[in-house]
Amino acid sequence: MAKLVLLTGPQAVGKMTVGQELAKITGLKLFHNHMTIDLALKFFDYSTKEGQKLVDDLRMDVFEAVAKSDLEGIIFTCVIAYESKEDLEILEKIKKVFVEKGGEVYYVELQAPLEVRLERNKTENRRKHKESKRNIEHSEMLLLRSETKHRMESKEGEVKEKNYLKIDNTNIEAKEVARIIKEKFNL
Repeated sequence: MAKLVLLTGPQAVGKMTVGQELAKITGLKLFHNHMTIDLALKFFDYSTKEGQKLVDDLRMDVFEAVAKSDLEGIIFTCVIAYESKEDLEILEKIKKVFVEKGGEVYYVELQAPLEVRLERNKTENRRKHKESKRNIEHSEMLLLRSETKHRMESKEGEVKEKNYLKIDNTNIEAKEVARIIKEKFNL
């Protein structure tokens, strides 16, 4: 019965970095969203139907395999546009894969102000693990564009999940955020 820890939040909030630290202290495997995005970008633009389908299919294959496996679980990072019915449906689809196999799903939403995220967008760790983020100017442009097009933070009471935690990680180190998550959900 594999667990899924879903780390959400806007771009450059620190999902992958927190996920890396959480993986170290829980033994759960980290599956950050750019593992599939950067692979798909080798073939298709992410904005194309083909690119999006490849990303979605790869992710679902990984979720299915993990949910059926003997692994203790997985940490997945993603950006959610809360105004997008499609994004919310994808979350439900992912959740269903784990719940149907008897697994638990834990939702963690990270938040930090735009100016903090613009600085985090430039970190060495981000560039090292996310090929498509190495061009800082382009990455910053995409971050700013999505900031005006989407609502990537939930409203108070909007997320109804029983295993839910929202953390403002503006001034908290990733190791400490990971510790908070581990303790909250007894991972």
